[in-house]
Amino acid sequence: METVSLKLPRTLRMKLNRAAKLLGQSKSQIVRTALEQFLNGTAVPPGSLLEAVQPWIGCVEGPGDLSTNPKHMEGFGK
Repeated sequence: METVSLKLPRTLRMKLNRAAKLLGQSKSQIVRTALEQFLNGTAVPPGSLLEAVQPWIGCVEGPGDLSTNPKHMEGFGK
């Protein structure tokens, strides 16, 4: 295997160290896996929770006033 050197900002280096400890893997293995996922297009880009749940928004039916009408709260928590 060939060696590649790179410079990392302190925060990224700390995240890499933490991930290595948590996963029980070497830093090199984590970087190889991340590069492989990125270069294969399988890495998940960061996004909002709204973007993540977008496919499920509106997939169920119910009353339109569920969050505002007190009658829907009768007996809740009893």
